[in-house]
Amino acid sequence: MGRLRHLKATFARIARSIRFRLALWFVAILALILAGFSTFIYTRQVNEFGRESSARLEAKSRQIEAYYRFALRQAIEREHGDILPPGMITSEVPLLTEEETLLIIDSRGGIIQQLGPLSNTDITPLQQAAERATGLAGMQPGMGSVGFTYALNNRAATATPDYQFVASQLPLRDTVYALVIVGSPLDSSRLYQLALTLIFGSLGLLLLALGGGYWLAGRAMHPVQLITHAARSISDTDLSRRLKLGGHDELSELADTFDQMLDRLQAGFERQRQFTADASHELRTPLTIIELEASRALSHPRSVAEYEGALTTIKSENELMSRMVNDLLTLARMDAGQTILRTAPMDLSDVAIDVVERLSPLAKQKRVELIAGDLPEVMIHGDRQFLNQMLTNLVENAIKYSAPSAHGRARVLVETGVETGNAGAEDAWVRVEDNGPGIPAALIPKLFDRFYRVDEARGHAEDSGLDEPDKPRPGGSGLGLSIVQWIARAHGGVVNITSQFGHGAAFEVRLPAPHQPGRE
Repeated sequence: MGRLRHLKATFARIARSIRFRLALWFVAILALILAGFSTFIYTRQVNEFGRESSARLEAKSRQIEAYYRFALRQAIEREHGDILPPGMITSEVPLLTEEETLLIIDSRGGIIQQLGPLSNTDITPLQQAAERATGLAGMQPGMGSVGFTYALNNRAATATPDYQFVASQLPLRDTVYALVIVGSPLDSSRLYQLALTLIFGSLGLLLLALGGGYWLAGRAMHPVQLITHAARSISDTDLSRRLKLGGHDELSELADTFDQMLDRLQAGFERQRQFTADASHELRTPLTIIELEASRALSHPRSVAEYEGALTTIKSENELMSRMVNDLLTLARMDAGQTILRTAPMDLSDVAIDVVERLSPLAKQKRVELIAGDLPEVMIHGDRQFLNQMLTNLVENAIKYSAPSAHGRARVLVETGVETGNAGAEDAWVRVEDNGPGIPAALIPKLFDRFYRVDEARGHAEDSGLDEPDKPRPGGSGLGLSIVQWIARAHGGVVNITSQFGHGAAFEVRLPAPHQPGRE
């Protein structure tokens, strides 16, 4: 029973496979082709056999007619008074075989000659069949030979085939004619053998086609099996396996697409793991500081000033975590496509003025001079809220990294303008410059990576660890520039960074702008 169930399960699995269904479809199409071809061959052979039989029977009918005409001329020469001499009505006629029949009927329906396996019950139906085939014109002059088939009554219940007959005229004297009916059995043994050959040959060919088609389908589906095995062996912890089938067919293209998908998945998983690790690290630092400050304040009684200092530190770290969480939520919505831009015509310089006015107190607190430079009217289509957030991140970043220099106090400059690009279209731009220490060229490509930050000297990546919670850290979550880049791209723009280490940095956002009023 167990072996039987195993065989049933194996057959069911094979029957459900695409490989088996492809082979069945191949066999089904081939069966239709073979059926049409066999039908055509058989029908053609039947028609050819019928033509050959009719031609042979017509030739024999002409020979028999000639025989009787010769006998009639001899009778006339001997001045016989009868239509046919008595000697002509014999039990045998030359050229006839045992299976062939002969029936000669005069104009009155009388039987002149009857030979062959004809019973009395066959005479009248055979005569009627001949008259129907000849259009009741058998006794009229001008009728040629007419062929037809008829089943003899004494043979109808057996396997003997029908008879084929040819009816023709036999002129007797003057306008008197007789109807000569010559019949021969239809020997369909060749057709029967042909039918058997076509049937069994087609069945054998279909069996061979089923086996060959199943094998070919297996060869064709082999890359699919490789893809299936690869997909089963891949997990979220190991996405390094690739197919690399090569080739230029459809399945090779599918495998290449699968490899590309794995590349994207692996990159996505790595970004997700890195993002999770970075978020955990960034959130762990303020949480550790809060824990340390709270523990320190609660360890023994302290003065009011010490409690105020601890609460101030806790509040600062809490604000940092709140901003980081908000930035994470913003980026998550952006990545999920849940952020909708509500664009409208607006002046980019108005947004820059709003940001400068709002962040001036922060700049003054940091002892940074925040300057509004040239701010002409720059009309664009954009979402004011997101553009405000983009410019706020850039200005806050510049304030954070600005520092007094030998040439004067720390300074941040905000300017806007319009330029004609290489393609002839106008670009609106907003630029935020600072006179800080600048950014090394090697670090510029990394600035838009999430959680990536440089230290206050902008020379090394920040490495705030839990072992140094009191180490001064630049504010921010390391997500601001990622948000800036997303907002710029969402508006069809780009962010450009120019910096010379030790001489400040400039962040420029270029956005597509419609034709500006007053510009030709």
